[in-house]
Amino acid sequence: MVNKVFYPALFHKAEEGGFWISFPDLPECLTQGEDMAEAYEMAVEALGLALSCREEEGQPIPSASDPTAIITEQDSFLAVIEFDMLAYKKRTSSRAVKKTLSIPEWLNEAAIAMDLNFSQILQEALISKIKV
Repeated sequence: MVNKVFYPALFHKAEEGGFWISFPDLPECLTQGEDMAEAYEMAVEALGLALSCREEEGQPIPSASDPTAIITEQDSFLAVIEFDMLAYKKRTSSRAVKKTLSIPEWLNEAAIAMDLNFSQILQEALISKIKV
């Protein structure tokens, strides 16, 4: 999956105030907010949850619709929601996993003598390698 995606969202004025939000491309993705700022934040979070759930379940990730092709109803408007999947995963999936690896004995001894943190070095190298 591409890291940054842009999905159109419909912001509907709620009778009791605030907004409820729907995504034409993701019918299961609904949320709400008391004001515009909260509604937008909730839309980003709901989009992240919907996309990550689809990814985990092996369901297809739909392409985003052309915003100019979406018709709005009375008391609603269209906004495009920007979502960064990598940033979302960093924020929500930072659980550590154990990895077993092999290195030459001389390298292990030299690293231990320097009191190096193997886990930290591996994380830094992987982050550098995948350019995040």
